Amino acid sequence: MTPHNEAGKGDYAETVLLPGDPQRAEWMARTFLEAPRCVNRRRGALGFTGLYRGRPVSIQATGIGVSSFLIYVHELLDFHGVKTLIRTGTCGGLTAGVPLRSLVISQSVRAESDQSGHVCGLYEAAAGPDDGLYSLALARAAQLGIGHQAGLTICSDVFYHPEGRGRFAEAQALGALAVDMETSALYRIAAHFGARALSLLTVVDNIVTGEQTAYSERQALFTDMTRLGLDLAADS
Repeated sequence: MTPHNEAGKGDYAETVLLPGDPQRAEWMARTFLEAPRCVNRRRGALGFTGLYRGRPVSIQATGIGVSSFLIYVHELLDFHGVKTLIRTGTCGGLTAGVPLRSLVISQSVRAESDQSGHVCGLYEAAAGPDDGLYSLALARAAQLGIGHQAGLTICSDVFYHPEGRGRFAEAQALGALAVDMETSALYRIAAHFGARALSLLTVVDNIVTGEQTAYSERQALFTDMTRLGLDLAADS
């Protein structure tokens, strides 16, 4: 047990899926896992462990942004001995060619700036996914018929930014597909602990077109991302 997580040793599987929203974590566990049990309720950051295709898998909510994310993931890696982390999060599309409800697989990530998404310089290892997980995700998405795009994503820890959408001009010029609030932290802390990591992101709004999904449909539109994440967990 840690200050932020009431789960004990052995309550988490070696592979953990990481949605931000605790309601999404519960929906994923109740919908897809066999015999899911809740292992953490502290601060409302719900965590579950169950079976998928006969393999133990856990799902843990991480909250919003780098700071919250790092607390939960550090404890999973350091205290609970987790070996593989798969983010199942949301993102905003940065081009018109990244439609709502589609899946983005983060091949690499850049922090938005030295102040936002930079993980405060705590983890200096190169930021990127595990090569094996990334390759498997591309292959498995194709096998499952899940439409997806893979490439550069941007990480920002500021949602309501004073510069508005204009702050993404440089990222768009670099060909970035999407922006989220946690992937830079995921890849850097995983490298620091020698863990495997991959970020899967569902597009819930688009910075260019101004479109956004309704919150009421958010669980249903995460089906493809969850199926892919769990398939990776079962095969990793």
